[in-house]
Amino acid sequence: MKSLFTLLLSLLVLSGFAAKPKHKYVRIKTDMGECIIMLYNETPLHRDNFVKLAKKHELDGTIFHRVIKDFMIQGGDPDSKTALPGAALGEKSIGPNVPAEFRDSLFHKKGVLGAARDDIPDKSSSGSQFYLVQGKVFTDEQLDKVETNRLKAKIPTWQREVYKTIGGTPHLDRNYTVYGEIVQGIELVDKVAVVPTGENDRPTVDVKMTVILLKRREARRLERELKKAKL
Repeated sequence: MKSLFTLLLSLLVLSGFAAKPKHKYVRIKTDMGECIIMLYNETPLHRDNFVKLAKKHELDGTIFHRVIKDFMIQGGDPDSKTALPGAALGEKSIGPNVPAEFRDSLFHKKGVLGAARDDIPDKSSSGSQFYLVQGKVFTDEQLDKVETNRLKAKIPTWQREVYKTIGGTPHLDRNYTVYGEIVQGIELVDKVAVVPTGENDRPTVDVKMTVILLKRREARRLERELKKAKL
């Protein structure tokens, strides 16, 4: 009887591990729609920091304070929760900087989540400000110029193909940490990217957000949907 109980307990433990999602996911909700972002395990410091912000609802009520069409939409400034219309934003952050986590396999294709930062030598990231890439599609000639003038390095062939088809912002590679990507609702980026803006690229009408960490069951269901969609 004792052996049977031990076996059942072991099976329950194993099933619990099997039910654990492979990644952490967050949902960004706005009046213009929503998207779901998968946080990369390859950038654990940024992943865990964003999870912490979501759990504490630190980003709820902040706005996309800097929007540039064919480039990116940026948010995460805590001052934006109560900022007056037209006020300059982008100087404040929540918590300390996060050390840079550059990975050659993670690059600025359309839909990725990147960390904003100040112009400092160690290229560490803001504790809360982030951006979602819209970017644009590049030609080989344009990518050659990015390699020569900005990156001072070669863009891998497979990444070039992504930049030539899906698009992105290759000039940010190896300079800003990429730590997630949109897996559902990339249309949100395109919608926000074309809103009217005023000084400092701030939208004339605030686009507020709510950032929610997906619970384990919802994350597992999402991963099943994504896996099925790839079949």
